[in-house]
Amino acid sequence: MQNIPHVPVLYREVLNTFEDIGDGIIIDCTMGYGGHSSMILEANPHARLIAIDQDQTAIDFSTKRLEPYKDRVTIIKGRFSSVIKEIVQAYAIDEIKGILADIGVSSLQLDQKDRGFSYESENLDMRMDKDAPLRASDVVNEYSISELERIILEYGELRNYKKIASVIVANRPFSSAKELSDTLSPQMPKGKKIHPATLLMQAIRIEVNDELGELKSLLKSIEEAKFPHAKVAIISFHSLEDRIVKQTYGRWTKSCACPQEAMRCVCSNDYALGKILTKKPVMAQNDELKENPRSRSAKMRVFNMVV
Repeated sequence: MQNIPHVPVLYREVLNTFEDIGDGIIIDCTMGYGGHSSMILEANPHARLIAIDQDQTAIDFSTKRLEPYKDRVTIIKGRFSSVIKEIVQAYAIDEIKGILADIGVSSLQLDQKDRGFSYESENLDMRMDKDAPLRASDVVNEYSISELERIILEYGELRNYKKIASVIVANRPFSSAKELSDTLSPQMPKGKKIHPATLLMQAIRIEVNDELGELKSLLKSIEEAKFPHAKVAIISFHSLEDRIVKQTYGRWTKSCACPQEAMRCVCSNDYALGKILTKKPVMAQNDELKENPRSRSAKMRVFNMVV
């Protein structure tokens, strides 16, 4: 019996979103440790699933976890932004009825101290794909002060980004996430219900894994594919991701593609890809919050593509 390391967030809400999938295909862009995938397959006995992940440890685990459904599962290693394009070429797009992306670090990645995501880690890595070239240590110890200021401001949204960057430069090299966290904690915002270094670590992790770039590429790939009957559900964990999803969905609902400064519409006025199914982001219910505190930051937005 496998020890299940990761509780999927918004599990009921995800199942409700895809409850009418029938014998269609669902793409789980961020398979992780198979939590959402296994629940979807269990609840939809005729559905097929294509699961994507860049973490070989997660793939090895989930291959075993999804063994009971192996005739209905295809697992692909890679970044979801590029794999979507491969799927479009290999499958009939009208078979794709659902696309799910849980844009976050899994519990196991956070808890495995050798991965460098944890504040207590003696490592400084943070790569979701262990074969990727850029490590957190490269960012922290080799980036210029201006580059550090950029990621701390843009990805951590920390107002004292200049001070934080200068402290990093003055105290490097850092060899562990714990050392970095302990050194920078005095510079972090006080009074929040999160670890003082959360936003700094978030900023570095986003840079290492190009998380916002990946999300934008995924949404662009979905837009270009124009899946005719797919529900797109994106779960994000911080405001930067949620803003990208919200703005993209809003743009997908617009029928006119003319520039805002245009005096009148001169396009075909049929560019809308569908409609937004969630006026406000879906968030965890109280019982889930008690069982899984990490779900408190999760927000899911769903778009129904009708092309």
